[in-house]
Parts: sequence; C-alpha cells; structure tokens
Amino acid sequence: MSSDYRDAMWEHAVVVLHRNHFQVARESKLEGVIETNYRGGSSVLEPWHQDSVGIENRLESTLQSIRRRIIVNMQADGSGMMTVSVRVDKEIEDLPGLAANYEGGATFQESQPLTRDLDQVVGQSGPSRWLSIGRDPLLERQLLGQIQSGR
Repeated sequence: MSSDYRDAMWEHAVVVLHRNHFQVARESKLEGVIETNYRGGSSVLEPWHQDSVGIENRLESTLQSIRRRIIVNMQADGSGMMTVSVRVDKEIEDLPGLAANYEGGATFQESQPLTRDLDQVVGQSGPSRWLSIGRDPLLERQLLGQIQSGR
C-alpha cells in the first residue's frame, strides 16, 4: 500500500469527523489513532447534527445530557490493505443534586441547612460526573461507512 493512499485515507477520516462536528483532540499516524474531544449529543431540535443516530438516541439526548467521543484506528496489514475501526464511547451525565440553572430557580445550599448565610447559590449544588454507558454501534457504523465510501 502506498503512503499516498494511507495519507489520503487518514485525511478523509479527519474530514468525516469534522463534517459530523467532532473536534480532533489527538492524531498519531505512528500509532494509527485519531481521537476526538467529547461532544454533547444532538437533540430532536437539532436535526442537522448527525451524531444521534436514530430516534431513540435523539430522544435520549433531548431528555438527558449525553456526550460521545470517537476513536478511529487505522492499521496497514501485510497484504497492502488498510484496516479501519471506529469506536464511539457514550457517557451520561450524573448530577449529584438539583440543577436550578434558571433565573427564578436560584437555591440556597442544601448541604448546610442550619447555616444562616442567605447567599444564593445559582447552578448545580456540585460538579457533574459522567458515567460510561458503553458504545454507540449505530454511530460507529455510520462513521465507518462514510470513511470507507470515500465521500
């Protein structure tokens, strides 16, 4: 396999990721890996974004904070062929308490109910945690098809 073909396939994979609104966080041609930053899942009100594949994923991203990260692996085998694999890791946001992020929803801290400090706390009562809920095979298939098609 020529290095021109490998470079063209690599650049096409990056174009596909950008077209699907994923920012590349790390590229290593030596390791054959392209990793993206996490991206929030698109809701039913964002039909132009293609990262939530299928109505179930789109509804899930509408009702709950979901984020995805993509890892593309490209390896040349001995026969001159290129093996391309796509992995999409999917996470769900776990809020530790109430999230009153609207103007009239300012709350007082719940962790110290006897404190007489009446300063309002706007926003979450603690930092978010992200829990892995596995892989997203529908998005993996879609991206792999786009990379392999050359379009």
